[in-house]
Amino acid sequence: MPSPSTSTSRRRPWTLVIAALGIGILMLLVGIFAYQGGASQGASDTGSSSQGSTDSEGAPLDMSRRIADDPTALGAVDAPVVLVEYADYRCPFCAVFSRETLPPLVEKYVESGDLRVEWRDLPVLGGQSSMAAVAGRAAGNQDKFWEFNEAAFAVAPERGHADLPRERLVELAEESGVPDMAQFEADLDSKELQQSVAEDAQEAAALGATGTPTFLVNDTALIGAQPLETFEEAIEAALKTADAK
Repeated sequence: MPSPSTSTSRRRPWTLVIAALGIGILMLLVGIFAYQGGASQGASDTGSSSQGSTDSEGAPLDMSRRIADDPTALGAVDAPVVLVEYADYRCPFCAVFSRETLPPLVEKYVESGDLRVEWRDLPVLGGQSSMAAVAGRAAGNQDKFWEFNEAAFAVAPERGHADLPRERLVELAEESGVPDMAQFEADLDSKELQQSVAEDAQEAAALGATGTPTFLVNDTALIGAQPLETFEEAIEAALKTADAK
């Protein structure tokens, strides 16, 4: 008969394995809940979420920048409605908005001068997200921001997060027609561009935006990849408000 100490030593490896599995399952569950609760918000999870936003003094919230020649913006500087988008290049729901919702909004409202779209970086999905945000701005330095933006979201998977290591970002820049690739790669390490990304993220945090995509249509907040009709309703309401002033 084996001694108690021998039996304990034989059971110990299995005890460690079971404990490790338990920890692994716990971490997986935590990751799933964190993802569902904050990392990205999809239309199927959020429903139609919209509300008016105000600043600390109760005035309508205006996060538009309206900077002339801003490479990360589309539309007229003086458009009556501004749609501010806080997004992450690795967020699948941001890709849905980019591919399915943004093009008809541009055709219907941006080209008519009624809407301006302003991009904000909110990299919530790790280091690759932050690097991709810098890459978008590096492309923007050469007037190819939206071409890069479209290319990055075009290859995003329907589920899960896009794999965007540095070499893939370089490929996307080439596909986007960035003319000076040497400058683009140098800009990937730009402290100035990294700071710009950080400032966008800080702005989102100050608003309480922790998931992507998050939108402001003038002072109306929309959370998640909402249907096109939801954005159209918010834009039409904002246009009526602007006309009444």
